[in-house]
Formats: sequence, C-alpha cells, structure tokens
Amino acid sequence: MARGAAFDRAVVVVLDSVGCGAMPDAARFGDAGADTLGHIRDAVGLAVPNLAALGLARVTPGIGERDAPVAASGRMAERSEGKDTTVGHWEMVGLVSSQPFPTYPRGFPPEVLEPFERAIGRGVIALGPCSGTDAIRDHGAEHVATGRPIVYTSADSVFQVAAHEDVIPPRELWAMCATARRILDGPHRVARVIARPFVGSAEAGFTRTANRHDYSIPPTGPTVLDALAERGLRTVGLGKIGDIYDMRGIADSTPTRSNAHGVALTRERLAARGDEALVFTNLVEFDSHFGHRRDPAGYRDCLQAFDAALPGLLADLGPRDALFVTADHGNDPTYPGTDHTREHVPILVAGPGVRPVDLGTRTSFADLGATIADNFGLAWPVGRSFLREAWDPS
Repeated sequence: MARGAAFDRAVVVVLDSVGCGAMPDAARFGDAGADTLGHIRDAVGLAVPNLAALGLARVTPGIGERDAPVAASGRMAERSEGKDTTVGHWEMVGLVSSQPFPTYPRGFPPEVLEPFERAIGRGVIALGPCSGTDAIRDHGAEHVATGRPIVYTSADSVFQVAAHEDVIPPRELWAMCATARRILDGPHRVARVIARPFVGSAEAGFTRTANRHDYSIPPTGPTVLDALAERGLRTVGLGKIGDIYDMRGIADSTPTRSNAHGVALTRERLAARGDEALVFTNLVEFDSHFGHRRDPAGYRDCLQAFDAALPGLLADLGPRDALFVTADHGNDPTYPGTDHTREHVPILVAGPGVRPVDLGTRTSFADLGATIADNFGLAWPVGRSFLREAWDPS
C-alpha cells in the first residue's frame, strides 16, 4: 500500500442524494428552500445517532446529539452547472462542469428517437421521465407483444432502454445501447445510456434483472483518479462508480445489489487490507428508491439502516485508513416533482488521527479530491485541501 501523509487508504462513501440544505443559487434550478435531511427530519422524524456523532448534527440539527462530535465535519457547495449524479461525482475528484448535461422533462424529441429506431431496425415505445419499475409495469405487455423496446428517461441526464430478456436478449440490448451511445452526441450528449433488462409476465409481474449495463461518457478533463493512476495508485469502485467515470482511473469495479451489499463489499475491502489507495463506494438506494419516488418515510428508514451499519464500517478502519462520507446532490422527498434538488452536501471525515474540527462550508465538492491528492503528494489545482485542518500534524 502506498504511503500517504495522514493516511494510506481513503474510503469514500457517497450517500447518493443526501443533501443538507439549498445552495444560494437553488432558485435558479427551481429548488428554493430544498433540504433533503432537514425536511425528512421535520416530516417523519430522523434519528441517526452515529452520523450525528460524526458531526452531521452540525449541518442538520435535531437528528442526534450535537455535543463533542468525534470526526471532522462540514458541508460542501457545488460549483458545477448541474445537480445530477455525473457532475456531482466528477466535481468530487476535481472536474468542475461548466455546462449541464441535457435532460428531457417532456421525453426525447424525434431527432433523438428516429435515428435510434433506424439504427436498431425497429420502433420503440417512447416515454417521458418515469420510474423504471412503472415503465415495465405499464408497458411491459405491449413490449412483449410488439418487440419494441421501452425508451424512457428520468430527472437525470439518461437514455434508458428496457427490454424483456426473452424478447431482446441482454447482449442484443447492450448492443442497442452501445449504438445509442454513439448516436447521442452534440446537444444530445446525455451523461449515461442504461440497458434495463427485465423478466416475468403481465400476470405475475415484471422484474428488472442484474443484467443492467451503463454506457457513460468519459470525464471531459483530468481528475484526481487519473492522477492517482498515473502515480501507480489503485482506485477500486463499488456500486456505479466505474460507470460514472467510464472506468477512467478505476482499476477494478464491482456493481452492488443494494446499499447493504455496498456496505458489505466496502467492509470486505477494508478487512482485506489490499494495496488500493482509494475505495470509492456509491450507495444509490436513497436516491433511486426514495428520493425520486418522494417517499420521506422510506428515505428515513434507509438513512437509519445506514446509520446502524456505520459502527461496523468504522470498526473495520485500519490504523492508516480514512473514511469520508458525503453525497453528490440532493433529492428532497418532500419537494414538488421528482427531480434532484440543488443542495449542499455533508462532508464527514473519520479515522485514526482525525481531529473533530468544524470544516465549515467548503466552496466546492472538489475539496474532497484536493484533500486526497494532497495526502498522496499530488499537485492538484482544483479545490482546497482540508488535510491540515482535519489531521493532527503529529
């Protein structure tokens, strides 16, 4: 394992969409007053004592004791133009996006759909933004009868294609999505194309399978992940991390079935004491299962389940490990609509040698990547490292 200044291995866990209060420019995004954590607390109650003890109660009071946090904590603001998964994750590793990716609140226009239909040799069932489970529930039977794949989007910049595995086998669906990735360029360069295979019947119900595949665009500039790789330092991605970065700077990537699976895989990596410099995990269920579906109680329960798992994760940290817990955007389940919300995100830092300081409000998500780069002696021009604030100089 490579030697770092304060830690030898960083473990970054992204609680997907767990925002902590509207950004000053939230009104420009239609999100004035959004507050994912605060509004869950107010609507259905929220008790996350372990996260609170790490300092989350500094940024969201009323979720646990605020006295004597045991970790460094604060919040980070987003500089990028956007509020989606891709730009949030890219900014964490030092790539600030000046242009948002295109989204399609009224569905895809003919100039997107018609070239895709010509290329795959069949028509599609075209939907607007919707839940993937709703798409196959409501249109799965039509798809099975006609052979036309279901094309839909979400609040994110995504082009999703769903097909029954007995009608369009996964490899054929993947080829269709690879074709869509080539077509979707210029003003329609969406962040991700996603293959969504499913099985079942109209009578018994349709279920998505594990044969999902994502086709992302590569980061549009250098990232801290690239800098680590160039230095020979390995990054391991868990969950959709590999897809988000199109495997740029990622040595190994493992998908996850659930938040619990993601935590379990992260703990396995910690216990293995491998040679990676960065373990990078995304826990998506907060966003996909509860934020977009506007389910405050479900979101609360999901947060409390992670909170219950947190002591085990902390116990697995080695003497030269550092844990960073953060998020990539907000998704206030009490807010109108189903879109992400433009919010600050928490930054919690725990591990041996970490001082329980207040990190305040950081001006960019890139401060996280800058801190990791600083620790490994990498010159990085974007963001401001908090290494010397959070670690005891001794």
